Amino acid sequence: MTKHWALQDAKARLSELVRAAEKEPQIITYRGEPKVEVRAVRPKRQKKPKTLLEVLRACPYELEIPPRTSDRERDIGL
Repeated sequence: MTKHWALQDAKARLSELVRAAEKEPQIITYRGEPKVEVRAVRPKRQKKPKTLLEVLRACPYELEIPPRTSDRERDIGL
């Protein structure tokens, strides 16, 4: 259940308010009226880094990616 804190109590016990807000939103009242809701910040999800192939496939330009071959020898023209 969300707890309501009077502004002066919230200022005096800020650390306690923050710990409580990590579990559930807390309401701060001013002159008996709810004014502010304090809640924990959710960490952003780390995006998985894209591979070079995914970046190339997402490119808006027409790219031709040649298929791989099993041939490992190259003609270097000596």
